[in-house]
Amino acid sequence: MFREDAKNIHGKVLKENDPEAWERISHFTFEEVQDDVDLPNKTKLISNLAYLLGMQGLEEYRLMLPVALDNGVSPVEVKEVVYQAVDYLGLGRVMPFFKVTNTILLARGEKLPLPKQATTMMEDRLEKGEETQMRLFGPQMKDFAKKGTINKWLVDNCFGDYYTRKGLSDKEREMITFCYLAVQGVCEPQLLAHAKTNVGLGNDQQFLTKIVLANVPFIGYPRSLNAINVINQVK
Repeated sequence: MFREDAKNIHGKVLKENDPEAWERISHFTFEEVQDDVDLPNKTKLISNLAYLLGMQGLEEYRLMLPVALDNGVSPVEVKEVVYQAVDYLGLGRVMPFFKVTNTILLARGEKLPLPKQATTMMEDRLEKGEETQMRLFGPQMKDFAKKGTINKWLVDNCFGDYYTRKGLSDKEREMITFCYLAVQGVCEPQLLAHAKTNVGLGNDQQFLTKIVLANVPFIGYPRSLNAINVINQVK
């Protein structure tokens, strides 16, 4: 079970030199939270990785990635979490995670690059991006790309390059986007928009609240409480 894997790998880092801290961290993170939050393990682990990317928790990501891979998260799914983060966090913050991810995958015997997941080409990424944006956010997004340069980039790059990829479902992509945004703490308007889209896709308010609760030990209380407040604003 993944909680035992996670406890063991964290215990190697903390138990000897920080036994008092480890006693409480271990109990809260890998027992209390796991017992109280009813979500599939794979969902928890994908959200963990997305949150850690969003908060720049590189060393914790380095610990949790093998746990995720050992407990049902595929290399393709991991890569998709990293790839999609580029548009929400920026390459400057995601590049170190490419390096750690590739190092761990290669050490585990994975052959890189992984099988292709792209479904668009340079010639149709704008068209497919608009179709995807309209499917997720509604028909009012028609011609959004014509309203300005950054609008066009959102359509062809964010939605045409990443949301059209295989490897994760729409619901999973919106869930990880919620995680990237929630942990940054300064993106409440975008977070509310994506919370509404999550709910529209079937990731209801109860589900999103569980995603936040499952990650409280990793992200802390202030941003967790802010995210729950945004979730509660969804009509």
